[in-house]
Amino acid sequence: MKEAQLTDILLELSENAGVAGDEEGVVGLAARYFRQYTDRVETDRFGNLIAFKRGEKNGTGEQVSLAVLTHIDEIGAMVTKIEAEGFLRFTSVGGIDPRTLLGQAVVVHGRTPLTGVIGALAPHLLSEKERKKELKMEHLFIDLGLTREQALERLNVGDFISLEQKPLKLPTGCITGKSLDNRAGVAAAIFCAAELAGMKHDADIYFVTTLQEEVGLRGAVTAAYGLAPDLAVAVDVTHGELPGLSSGDVFKLGQGVTIALGPNIHPALSGLLKELAREQRIPYQPEPIPASSSTDAWAAQVSREGIPAALLSIPLRYMHSVVEMLHPDDLTGCGRLLSHFARSVDRRFVEGLACF
Repeated sequence: MKEAQLTDILLELSENAGVAGDEEGVVGLAARYFRQYTDRVETDRFGNLIAFKRGEKNGTGEQVSLAVLTHIDEIGAMVTKIEAEGFLRFTSVGGIDPRTLLGQAVVVHGRTPLTGVIGALAPHLLSEKERKKELKMEHLFIDLGLTREQALERLNVGDFISLEQKPLKLPTGCITGKSLDNRAGVAAAIFCAAELAGMKHDADIYFVTTLQEEVGLRGAVTAAYGLAPDLAVAVDVTHGELPGLSSGDVFKLGQGVTIALGPNIHPALSGLLKELAREQRIPYQPEPIPASSSTDAWAAQVSREGIPAALLSIPLRYMHSVVEMLHPDDLTGCGRLLSHFARSVDRRFVEGLACF
């Protein structure tokens, strides 16, 4: 797969809505891509998408299994009240900073999709004291241009709300848009599946597109328990460099995927990833994480008796906003490194983990 095709896949994934708890549409889109490169695609009882790629050792005593975990849900909101004038009050689904929402276009997923905007009182109508107050979710409302009666005919309290933003490719090549956290991880997994389509590998590979990560790693918890793979690699995003932030907390765009290190990560897996990156000349950045990574890697590590886990992350600016930004070189490098890792793990490697 060429980088341009991978970019197009990411743009399409980003543009589609899939708020945590309402991911069905974008899951269907991901399934369409995985079907081209894997042997079987299905959903589990929770709704996670599982694309299976059979290994050369399938059905033998040498068989091992690898799960590649990438969450597809995005942050969003939910209708809590329809005001007398037709305005909607709402609450967040996942971590949203209210400061990023003023003037934002949204889609309310009612009986049919309804486009609206998030408004608030204009500064001209606020006192000086009110202008200095912290902006909170309860100060905001959604305007659909409808009366209360019209709104009641089209939607209900509890309907999901997605942020509306068309992704863009900037002149520098960088991509910006909503839900790159973590459609970027899903795109990297699709790239990996495409790379492996014509190659031999010992391991059975499960590409797991997980749900509801933004509200508690729920899809990864259920998938890791159900599949019980020998190994797991989660792919997510991490914080990209910005002015005024410590270099130890953020990572450069275009300088490579990050390889996590720390108690959430099995040292043999991170060691193999670093070794493969050096051998294949794939740029990477080490990312020390001293506790839980709060990613699907954590859910896998503590599932059942414990699953050896690793974490690859794509540097991303402006996380949990509609202008998240990444560099496509990091995306391609992540997919390439994943494919080399998948081809490298075998029974001998898994049995050697007991030595750590």
